Amino acid sequence: MALAAPANAQDTAPDTAPPANDAEQDDIEEAVSDYVEGEAPPPGEDREIAFEADTLEYESGPDIVIARGNVLLSEGDRSVRADLVRWDRPAGRIDASGNVRYVDGDGNQLYASELELTDTFETGALEDLLLVLREGGRLAAERGERGGDGRIALIRGAYSGCAVTTPDGCPKSPSWKITAERVVYDPDANKVRFEDGYFSLFGQRLVPLPTLELRTDGGPSSGFLVPSVRISGSNGGEVSGSYYWRLAENRDLQLGAHVFTDVLPMARATYRELSSNGAFQATGYVTRSRRVNPFTGTAQGEQDFRGYIAANGRYQLSEDWQFTGSTRIASDRTFLRRYDISRDDRLRTVAELERIDADSYFVVAGFATQTLRLDQSQGQVPVALPLIDYRRRIDEPLLGGTVTLRGNSLAITRDAGQDTQRALASAQWDLRKVTGLGQVVRLTALARGDVYHTADSAQTDIASYRGENGWQGRTVGLAALDVSWPLAGPIFGGTQVLTPRLQVVATPPIRNTAIPNEDSRAIDLEDVNLFSLNRFPGDDRFEDGTRVTYGVDWEMTRPDWRVSANVGQSYRLDDKQIIFPDGTGLADRFSDIVGRARVRYKDMISFTYRFRFDKDDLTPRRTEIDATIGGRRTYAEIGYLRLDRNIPLTNEELGDREELRVAGRIAFADYWSAFGSAVVNMTNRDEDPRLQADGFQPIRTRLGIAYQDDCIDLGLTWRRDFVSQGDALRGDTIELTFRLLNLGLGG
Repeated sequence: MALAAPANAQDTAPDTAPPANDAEQDDIEEAVSDYVEGEAPPPGEDREIAFEADTLEYESGPDIVIARGNVLLSEGDRSVRADLVRWDRPAGRIDASGNVRYVDGDGNQLYASELELTDTFETGALEDLLLVLREGGRLAAERGERGGDGRIALIRGAYSGCAVTTPDGCPKSPSWKITAERVVYDPDANKVRFEDGYFSLFGQRLVPLPTLELRTDGGPSSGFLVPSVRISGSNGGEVSGSYYWRLAENRDLQLGAHVFTDVLPMARATYRELSSNGAFQATGYVTRSRRVNPFTGTAQGEQDFRGYIAANGRYQLSEDWQFTGSTRIASDRTFLRRYDISRDDRLRTVAELERIDADSYFVVAGFATQTLRLDQSQGQVPVALPLIDYRRRIDEPLLGGTVTLRGNSLAITRDAGQDTQRALASAQWDLRKVTGLGQVVRLTALARGDVYHTADSAQTDIASYRGENGWQGRTVGLAALDVSWPLAGPIFGGTQVLTPRLQVVATPPIRNTAIPNEDSRAIDLEDVNLFSLNRFPGDDRFEDGTRVTYGVDWEMTRPDWRVSANVGQSYRLDDKQIIFPDGTGLADRFSDIVGRARVRYKDMISFTYRFRFDKDDLTPRRTEIDATIGGRRTYAEIGYLRLDRNIPLTNEELGDREELRVAGRIAFADYWSAFGSAVVNMTNRDEDPRLQADGFQPIRTRLGIAYQDDCIDLGLTWRRDFVSQGDALRGDTIELTFRLLNLGLGG
């Protein structure tokens, strides 16, 4: 037991306190020591208390110690500062007054004009108090008193999770607050209960709160969430709200309802669970409404149950094994768009069992997809079950390289289409060396064997995807040399790196056309796949022949700036038939020229330009621009994509396209901002005869205004959809969003 800091008696005491003689001073120090050390501390526990003051007085008769001026009492994480402290030793009571600041063991700070404490640092009566919680909330009251159970009862209290000063330190009124005639604060449970209260927004009383309980530590607790309001052309007016139910520390349930003026209500539920080895969550919607014919726009039949479910989870079964699963299923193709839940055009159900260690990977998986496209048959959409893939890496078994062994099996079935089964096995050797001059040399050799079985291939509309019915086999061999030479040096006060690159890949002829094409359809030459060993995605198509690919990368870095660019092309050495479709940039011996340029300045400017130029006349075949300028609150974004492949529409994956996307936000005042965005289809009928576009067809536009500070998020948004899809009608939608931060509601 120790006195962390002795009481400091000034040489000259104030006029109100006569100087203490030696005997009185000894009595004071003995009284302070008795207070610090206590008469009978718990066995095995030490009390180390700091006691500081400008002057000390001791009244020996009533046994009272009085400390004046810059008084500090502290024990562990708890402390009291005040102008005056009066300690009544027989009563075990400490009265602090004048600029009182009390910090409890959890880091909460209590400011008061007067504060009563026990000699074990437990608060009692309080006057004109302000409680600043560690998590940021503030609780003020005229007076309060601590009960025997540790709870503090406050009279005429107010609570807010908002800051009361601006970032510059100027005072400001909180955006929202809760006032009540009686407030009960439970520091052990981190909860505040209000009785006969009101919710105020921007200083205006809005909602009476007969009783309300909320958490002060930011943790969740059961209670109603703030509702939202929306008006749309498909459903009319909408009010939605939810009740959050905290089932346990690791489980919760949210029950919600959407009430509309033009259609029946919709129910919603979300369940979440976190366990020691994984997590799971599921969300579901259900309602009744009359569906609309997606082609005629007329209502069809009686009202049906409609809904949607989405669930996902991941579990770590052991150090190496894990299971991941997810499912998304809708009752029909337009439910998600009509109720503005999602604009996805396909929903996938996935299950994967994986084993991952330092040198191998194994997975057994299954995939099923529900199409939401109005012009696609569900019977043509494949189900992949099972997909089995195994890979093992062996370091330095041959000439210091790495060997990767792989085995893969896949079965694809369709209700009304082609069925395919596939099995393959491969071994790939890779060696990377750096020469004395700095060239990076990579050598690769690959050997692979495939077996396929195909049925009902005639039901596939595009002939190049079908393959041949029955059993088919093929072998794949590849040898590749890749050399790059990074050259670094100074430039413009920074550093530049220029890297020429040359790659040679040789592959014997491969039986590609006899094999069905399930996973290699979306082929397009880009800067990211120019130097790939196989420019086809997936495994069903493999590029054969001998080719040389060449290009150069350049990067410049200097303070706040980073600029990079690359460009490249490939050339086939043989003139055998090329299996790449027209329009991909790879259909001739010389490929198109592809590249990318990037510019970045701090976090204010970001610009990316991707291109593909026709090899003959440099006509742009792919132009893609993504640019952002501004900061977090004020910014502008633009995205532009144009695909001009100059080919007839013979492949669903290779159609021409042109699209413009713009978005921006302008901050004004202190917390206000205006925002907007638009998506425009700029494709015309000549480029895609399936469209009814005229070269400038807005898809969706959005405008809004928002207020956001440290504790509230408020926004009003107008959106217009220009395209109807079934009962997801074109038209205007107005939405009011209102979200309170730092507020854990409870009931």
